[in-house]
Amino acid sequence: QVQLGESGGGLVQAGGSLRLSCAASGRAFSNYTMGWFRQAPGKERELVAAMSSGGTTIYADSVLGRFTISRVYAKNTVSLQMNSLKPEDTAVYYCAASSANVIVRDQRFWDYWGQGTQVTVSS
Repeated sequence: QVQLGESGGGLVQAGGSLRLSCAASGRAFSNYTMGWFRQAPGKERELVAAMSSGGTTIYADSVLGRFTISRVYAKNTVSLQMNSLKPEDTAVYYCAASSANVIVRDQRFWDYWGQGTQVTVSS
């Protein structure tokens, strides 16, 4: 059974940093694109950052320059370093994996999901 498990969420003041981690088990994800989505109350789930199996990365415009995605292929892990956090970054963050050959922002094309971790940024 495939499982994605997130950790590292929490409460932080604006300007602070958090690091989210996701561990994948049950399948080798080295050929998968892995990424992070987030969903704030009343808003649609959006792609925050993703990294393809080949190392290509994309970011949402709103986090460019502040967030960095990284992965350790041998350990089936993906992380999201979040710096200069803003209150508008408050959301539930989800780890996801996609078998698509290209990075797709549409969540419908992602195959596996974690249960999510809450990130709250206070002003």
